Amino acid sequence: MRKQSLKKDRYVFDSSAFLTLFEKEEGMETIRDLLFKSLKGQVEIFASFVSYTEIYYTTYQREGELLALQRFNMITKLKITRVDSSVELSLLAGKLKAIHKLSFADAWIAATAFELDAILVHKDPEFLELKDQIRMLELPYK
Repeated sequence: MRKQSLKKDRYVFDSSAFLTLFEKEEGMETIRDLLFKSLKGQVEIFASFVSYTEIYYTTYQREGELLALQRFNMITKLKITRVDSSVELSLLAGKLKAIHKLSFADAWIAATAFELDAILVHKDPEFLELKDQIRMLELPYK
């Protein structure tokens, strides 16, 4: 008899996943469902430190500092584990950036998903180049 794995599914939210939730875009239900599952302990959700910065500055540019701070604070209160920089992640993000056509931020986010063996949740076509290396949950594109 085979033992069932007790390992929870792991997800890494790209910045676009957070923006999907905040902007109430198509795919918002998927993000909400994952967040509820995280609260129940059914899945683990992670986010790169870069996503926190991206959410802050993109919101600041579009909507102003007050909403940017509100969104930043909201992300910090969610049941999401923030993944900060490390030597290993630095080298992996650098390698991904050197080999693939990724933005600096996307290289860090992809490296985080790769390192954690997690499913990358996004709506960014830049990541599609990595489909054979990283599991992905693609949200509907705008």
